Amino acid sequence: MPGQKTRSFGSIRRLPSGRWQARYRDANGLLRGAPFTFPRKGDASRWLALTEAELLSGNWIDPDAGRVPFTEYAEAWITERPGLRPKTIQLYRYLLRRHLKPTFGGSTLADITEADVRRWRADLLANGVSAVTTAKAYRLLKSIMAPAIEDALIRRNPCRAKGASAEYSPERPLLTIAQVYDLADACGARYRAMILLACFCELRWGELVALRRRDVDLRTATVHITRQLTEVTGQPPFFGPPKTAAGRRQVTMPSTVLDELRTHLDAHTAAGEDALLFTAASGNLLRHSTFRRATWYPELEQTGLKGTHFHDLRHAGKQLVAEAGANLRELMERMGHSSSRAALIYLHSTPDRQRALAEAIAARTRQDLAGRACGTSVARDGQDGQSDASEQTERSPPELRIQVAPRAGLEPAAYCLGGSRSIRLSYRGRGYPARRPASHEQETAGSRTKPSRYRPTTAQPPGHGGQPPDHATAGGCRPDAARRRPQC
Repeated sequence: MPGQKTRSFGSIRRLPSGRWQARYRDANGLLRGAPFTFPRKGDASRWLALTEAELLSGNWIDPDAGRVPFTEYAEAWITERPGLRPKTIQLYRYLLRRHLKPTFGGSTLADITEADVRRWRADLLANGVSAVTTAKAYRLLKSIMAPAIEDALIRRNPCRAKGASAEYSPERPLLTIAQVYDLADACGARYRAMILLACFCELRWGELVALRRRDVDLRTATVHITRQLTEVTGQPPFFGPPKTAAGRRQVTMPSTVLDELRTHLDAHTAAGEDALLFTAASGNLLRHSTFRRATWYPELEQTGLKGTHFHDLRHAGKQLVAEAGANLRELMERMGHSSSRAALIYLHSTPDRQRALAEAIAARTRQDLAGRACGTSVARDGQDGQSDASEQTERSPPELRIQVAPRAGLEPAAYCLGGSRSIRLSYRGRGYPARRPASHEQETAGSRTKPSRYRPTTAQPPGHGGQPPDHATAGGCRPDAARRRPQC
């Protein structure tokens, strides 16, 4: 019809229910409807305008693309991700099976909303799942959903809860040197050197049981870390590269550990360069589960250190190296860390260390203040009152004189601010009323007539341009000022 507006993108129609439906054609020419209806026609028109802008800018997402099952997408993400270590893959599959599938297993990627993720996380914590495990599961879900945005399957990541990815592990106990040696004695001669190496050379369990004769240089007292033992559930153990590239390193042994290692090599290590340093009593590969069950747990009960982890030995050694004065770079190289964040996790602040730092500050303070008289000692010796008048005069501030030109027809006046040192102000400025000083000739003559506040005069009052009045030099106030505000 003439004069009727035509719509350039999409169409709007009214449904029998009275609501409005918007439809449009996507980039492939397929006719699509809005995911919901609108109460007003203007709302549907605005939605079409936004959809057209997304198509033109390339930000439009196919609503059907996100209909990928979450479980299928998560399994593919774990399988296709490069560089994951076997134990990391094992952890991801456990978290997916135990904590993600029960809630999101029947959903598609497009169905998962921010509210769903918040409820899922709250349910985990309410059902007794630890905060650390919940944080790991949340990070895994967030990592799985991230590439879905790049694949144009969803518009944004539903994992947007602030602080949900943060993992706060409880502080581990810090073993003392005496406790480390108690554990080494309790574990027996076969594992004594292993306990000491774990602490004073800061080695991981997998690195310890992978050591061979060729990896130890007794002449230079060094240990070369080139591999580690990896144990994954359902798979036979195997030797592989260290945890990170920085894990390939050379660690220098303390002399006390070197003597223990010599004794161990002679008594408990087979001949040959490829012979393992630490084995089970049968001579076979030492498995972590076997060592914990047969040796570690019983000896913890005997020494009163129940709850201590084998990895706590590494924590104790790192703290000793830090207290010995190593900088952050030296700590990272000795521990085999590729980032400073990982190295800082192993640092602890102890009460003894805090006391030593406080005493060091006190010693430095006493050294810098040696021979310098403090204000307290000066006051006690009474040296304040023994300073001569000349020094006081030198320290006295100069007199302040402010000269301001008076308003025409007003006589000048001199005012005094009382005190031990008088400050004389001579008003000569415009806009300031003049007041006769107390030493004026009318008052010295005994006249009780109050001087006028504004009295035109042509004569110079006493004290102007010459010596100040008597009351100014004496530092006092006007004699007749008792009934009004002092002029001092």
